[in-house]
Amino acid sequence: MKLGFIGTGALTSAIVAGLKSVADNSVTILLSPRNEEIAAGLASRYPDVRVATDNQAVLDDCDTVMLAVRPQIAHAVLRELRFRRGHHVVSLIATLSREDVAALIAPAEHVTKALPMPMVAHRQGPTIVFPPDPAAAKLFGRLGKVIEVEDAGEFDALAVATATFASYFKFLDTIHGWLEGHGVADSKARDYVASLFKALAHAPETTPHAGFMDLAGEYATRGGINEQVLRELTARNLFDAFAESLDGVHRRISGC
Repeated sequence: MKLGFIGTGALTSAIVAGLKSVADNSVTILLSPRNEEIAAGLASRYPDVRVATDNQAVLDDCDTVMLAVRPQIAHAVLRELRFRRGHHVVSLIATLSREDVAALIAPAEHVTKALPMPMVAHRQGPTIVFPPDPAAAKLFGRLGKVIEVEDAGEFDALAVATATFASYFKFLDTIHGWLEGHGVADSKARDYVASLFKALAHAPETTPHAGFMDLAGEYATRGGINEQVLRELTARNLFDAFAESLDGVHRRISGC
């Protein structure tokens, strides 16, 4: 299989690194030269990764192409390219609908949306795929869990969850900073917080039939310190504000 990328940023880098870490890494890859530094770095690390002369050269040489350009420039970049009817195009552009992408890449007919996470570099995390696509599912299945959806609205809703990563790390940073402020060494505080939340992340998998609030109840002993923090944050409407932010991201992604 020869896989082409239009756009060579952090997500492209993560997908390439993940694919090249599997035992069967026979996929040859042709990269857009748009980000010269990242493209050159990947080509120097992997012998079967090459950098094309331009974006059109990627299309001319590959049947399967991933679109990984920033949404702000997607229209300008894609309008300049000549796609073939037989191209299998996988769009990684979260804020462009499948219909919008299809209009930009005509006459290509096989259009799939996918949303892998940066963690695929380590073959972790889920990738959502719309509509169900055996070829795309097989490819991303090498990199972690694949969740295929049949409804565009469901894809958009799932995509909103990816907007929470930075806030999650800010949450951890707040705990880390508080520990430092109370005399805990930087490295010790970081190791403790990272290990603690890594362990917590396994709880939904080890108890798959428990809801998230069931788990919260298990950890929030009545009258205990977990119950105190949860009660105080809830009283300050922190979680309501969080849900409102998700609504805003959903409007941005879905265009509604």
